Amino acid sequence: MHYDPELNDHGLPMGPFKSISVPRPIAWVSTLSKDGVANLAPYSQYMNLTFDPPYVMLSVNQTTTGVRKDTTNNIEQTGEFVINMVPYDLAEAMNRTAAEVPPEVDEFELAGVTRAPSIKVKPARIEETPIQIECVHHQTLRLPGAGEQGTCDVIIGKVVMVHIKDEVIGEDGQIDIVKIRPLARLGYWNYTTVTDSFEMVIPGNNEALLVGLQGAKQK
Repeated sequence: MHYDPELNDHGLPMGPFKSISVPRPIAWVSTLSKDGVANLAPYSQYMNLTFDPPYVMLSVNQTTTGVRKDTTNNIEQTGEFVINMVPYDLAEAMNRTAAEVPPEVDEFELAGVTRAPSIKVKPARIEETPIQIECVHHQTLRLPGAGEQGTCDVIIGKVVMVHIKDEVIGEDGQIDIVKIRPLARLGYWNYTTVTDSFEMVIPGNNEALLVGLQGAKQK
């Protein structure tokens, strides 16, 4: 089958587009408003962009009423945010913070998670998450869309501090992703989690290429 996304003429019971680019890692983003109110929300349109220095990308659609989300406003007004990795054990807590609630609601309390102080930014980290990334705002690209939610803000942040819990680092010195079981988004209302991994090394013994693939800082 094929369909025109402008016509949405796929004939299926649910839109298939978000089931094409999968799985998508979930950024559980903590921010502070300019008045100091904490906000916590998950986003699956998220990815790292480069590694030396590291930058990340976060795409935030508008609310169901057609206004920018608190996450976007907070990042642009304060210039700071934290991305928390979501392990399988915190799936339900994460899901509670996906609801649209008034700006004055503290989603840390809604999720029942613990604040941990950050080092270089003001928004708190989530203590229970295995990995947290402190970021500063670099740029926002606004993409026009249709309907109330179609318009999105593509937020680019520079990573200024990374926190990794010692217990998720294996004896080989690598992050044990299978132990974490990070949550990932599929299409529709579906999620998945990482339960196994395998290694493939690009042939050719190009050391510089292999160093880049692991995301190591260049000498």
